[in-house]
Amino acid sequence: MTDVLAVADHRRGNLRDVSYELITAGSELADETGGDLHLAVISGTVDEFAETVNREGVDAIHTVSHGEEFNHDVYTQAIAQLYDELAPQYVLTPNSVNGLDYAPAVATELELPIVTDAVDLETDGETLVATREMYGGKVETTTELDGETIVTIRGAEWPAAEGTGDAAIGDFNADIDEDAIGSTVTGFEEVGGGDIDISEADLLVSIGRGIEEEENLDLIRELADTLDATLSSSRPIVDNGWLPKNRQVGQSGKVVTPDVYIAIGISGAVQHVAGMKGSDTIIAINTDPNAPIMDIADYAIHDDLFDVVPELIDEFQ
Repeated sequence: MTDVLAVADHRRGNLRDVSYELITAGSELADETGGDLHLAVISGTVDEFAETVNREGVDAIHTVSHGEEFNHDVYTQAIAQLYDELAPQYVLTPNSVNGLDYAPAVATELELPIVTDAVDLETDGETLVATREMYGGKVETTTELDGETIVTIRGAEWPAAEGTGDAAIGDFNADIDEDAIGSTVTGFEEVGGGDIDISEADLLVSIGRGIEEEENLDLIRELADTLDATLSSSRPIVDNGWLPKNRQVGQSGKVVTPDVYIAIGISGAVQHVAGMKGSDTIIAINTDPNAPIMDIADYAIHDDLFDVVPELIDEFQ
């Protein structure tokens, strides 16, 4: 039997979507080997978080109540101690800002191999096969590892766990060395449009280089306002300085999983697709019928955005 330990991800009082995807990835591994899935919830409102992530597939939830916000040293110590207590075969963490902060440190502390940004996992209980993407998603590679391993998983590659679980929830009394904590969060300061988190949006209207000029963004803003949607973009728009960085979707931006993603004038480069392919419904508007975005779209409109967008505004106003 091979047990799995997954670590929930939260930021500023909110659980991140990848927490539920970790449950799916972890339960699949545990099912393949007959082991249990243990879920760790560290810092913040751990009791509330534990109830929320108690979903089908989780066998036990361990809470570590220490501080309100993420802290590298607290997470590193707590996970290392949970590992010693539970002796799991695999430790799964999100390939997020937080996960990439502490996972390498935990791997170093425990002297374990680490695989980052995995998009698929398979195991027979002895060998773990982790699939990763290279060259902007153009090439897939597999890495085989024997024994205990730490893996960070990419968001939006596994479906979110659903259903109410019946996992036992218990407080894990981690022995946190306060003298080893080198930093503390004292507050947050918003920067450059930081009031918007596109990864939390249910409906995104996203624009690419097909907009041609910055002045034409007003048309897209009008559509977004009409639909009560959030405005996002591909990298060229941000590189031109037309929208702030926090609006960028893609490998070098944010991974988004809205209910509806409307891609306007976006060709669909692999770097962009990697950030939005988990959307429930994708609608693409493009003058090029052979644009890559048209291949993954649920609904593809082959037409000029300057003709289509005004029609959409009129229709939904």
